[in-house]
Formats: sequence, C-alpha cells, structure tokens
Amino acid sequence: MSGSAAAVHNVFVYGSLLADDVVRVLLNRIPPSSAALLTGFHRFSIKGRVYPAILPVQNDQVIGKVLLGITDTELHILDEFEDVEYQKTQVEVSLLESSDKLKAHAYVWNNANDPNLFGDWNFEEWARVHKESFIKMTTGFMEELELPEPKPRVTTYESFYQQDAGK
Repeated sequence: MSGSAAAVHNVFVYGSLLADDVVRVLLNRIPPSSAALLTGFHRFSIKGRVYPAILPVQNDQVIGKVLLGITDTELHILDEFEDVEYQKTQVEVSLLESSDKLKAHAYVWNNANDPNLFGDWNFEEWARVHKESFIKMTTGFMEELELPEPKPRVTTYESFYQQDAGK
C-alpha cells in the first residue's frame, strides 16, 4: 500500500533516555519531545543497575518526557534496548506545558515483586555519575544490534559493566 504514511509513535521515557546523548546513539537523531507526567506510577532504583524501573503505584507520579514521532524502526530499536526486563505498555500522560493528555508507550518493569527495586531514581545523579559510561555501553549495544545474531541488551549491559568494574 504505497503512499500511506508509516505509523509514528509517542514514547514516554523516564530514565537514561531522558539524556539526548543516549537517544542520539540509539536513533541517530533527537526526536521532538515534551515534558510529561505519568500518574499512578513510581520510578524505582534497581539494585545492581544504573537505570530505573517504573511500576504502577497509586497516588504517585513520574516526571519524564514524551519522545514524539518515533518511527516503527525506531520503536523496534527501543524495544530491543529495553529488552525482556520491560513490558511495553500503553499509558496516558499529561504534557506539562499544556496539560493536554497523550497516549504513549512506556516501558514498565516486568517483575512487580522484584526485591531489587527500592527508593527513587535520580536523573541528575545518574547523569553526573553514570552517563558517560552508559553512552559507551549504548554504543556497544548498537554495534552489536547490527550483527546477524545480536546479544540481548541485558547481556551487553552486564558484560560492559562487569568489564568496566574490573578497571
């Protein structure tokens, strides 16, 4: 069916993908975005990981942003990046600038009873402490993704951070 426009998606991000540098490595561009609020969820730190998880929590909210105009190909890259640890879920977010409501995909942690989830996750602290190494890991993930049989992102993450810890 030529001539029909490809689907575009909105994706609510709340962790490492808040950093334009990480998004640029994954998508080779920085899509338009808007600050947004996701109600009924909490952003947790994960023991042993530098990225966060969200899970439904009544009377809580997560501030993040919505990446707009994500193509099917880009959504596939984000799916691979989020890997099996997350479930892509349709959510409704409120844009902070206009309070308009918008449907978006969000990557929700798969294990609601994970004992490794705790507290809150802080983007500023992550950016200061982990962003540089996370960008290197993400670059390695993208190189791996182009191979005929790429490793899952979790494997790339774990091997990168174990190798990094040994330095």
